[in-house]
Amino acid sequence: MGSPVYWIDFRSRGKSILEKLETLVLKAGMGELSMEKKFVAIKVHFGEPGNVAYIRPNYIRRIVEIVKRLGGLPFLTDCNTLYKGRRSNAIDHLQAAHENGFTPETVGCDIIIADGLRGTDYREIGIHLKHVKNAKIGTAIAEADVIISLNHFKGHEMTGFGGALKNIGMGCGAVPGKLEMHSNSKPKVKEEKCIGCKACEINCNYGAIKVGQNRKAAITYDVCVGCGQCVAVCRYDAAQVVWNEGGNSAWEKIDEYTFAVLKDKSHFHINFLMDISPDCDCWSSHDAPIVPDIGILASYDPVALDQASADLVNQAPILMGSKITDNHPHYDPSHDRFYLIHPHTNWQEGLAYAEAIGLGTRAYELIRIGS
Repeated sequence: MGSPVYWIDFRSRGKSILEKLETLVLKAGMGELSMEKKFVAIKVHFGEPGNVAYIRPNYIRRIVEIVKRLGGLPFLTDCNTLYKGRRSNAIDHLQAAHENGFTPETVGCDIIIADGLRGTDYREIGIHLKHVKNAKIGTAIAEADVIISLNHFKGHEMTGFGGALKNIGMGCGAVPGKLEMHSNSKPKVKEEKCIGCKACEINCNYGAIKVGQNRKAAITYDVCVGCGQCVAVCRYDAAQVVWNEGGNSAWEKIDEYTFAVLKDKSHFHINFLMDISPDCDCWSSHDAPIVPDIGILASYDPVALDQASADLVNQAPILMGSKITDNHPHYDPSHDRFYLIHPHTNWQEGLAYAEAIGLGTRAYELIRIGS
């Protein structure tokens, strides 16, 4: 028998979804964590402005209220982004969070950008694993006593999907840590698809990609850090990640950073399977969902949680008008949904490595909680 993963659907049946969320997390064991007078880091993604697929602040407030009742000292947190955007420094990051509805008044606690003003405030946590010896974790997260992750489960252009492991590992790394995780994954440009729009050039934070006189983008690899921003902003599929050993090692580094974040700490994790868009919430827009809303899952085991979430998405019907049906009008409904949207990724490898280093187990018992 594997780790227990608890699940509620979105049917109200006369009960508020917030009430159902509270029942879910308490039955899943969040209330058993020792929180009295402890700093509790609630890791969330505040959403890039323009993207509205992120978790609503209402859900997060209910988790904050539970933590307070248990005697904890909660704060919402995330680290700055590597790519150029509205969350690459603490001032813009906080303003973006406020724009998207995350304020002390709405969520019931303060917000702390964990790696400081410029993303360079971190603590090194020794783990000495395959890729990472000393993980660079945002200070406020590294110094917290308890970690609770709230994760919008969706597709992801680098890892196939983004769930608990991705939100914790990549999200809790300070900017130098994100550089370390991305360092072996550098994109390429398919010239025949490039139209010279300069979106990649404008959005590159490092000046690594330029559009030349031939109206084709070219990458200077000595400058490129492999952050993937050009891939994210290219609407013509011209900027592409080279998915070889680098892509796999990126997943493994994310797992190792997750290991560092959770090392020697109490932790608990919640996945929201709603607005399951094909790409990351770091985009300044979001695409139509690929499957219907499924529900909310919770577990103390982030590996089992992500495995169960991926399985439920793959069992769900594919929505017409989504990226899947537009790109694959004759798709096989039995095909892996994440492979259909990101065919060069392998999310299975990420979960297998997470299990191998002791983050949890892929075996799970799915326990559905009724109304």
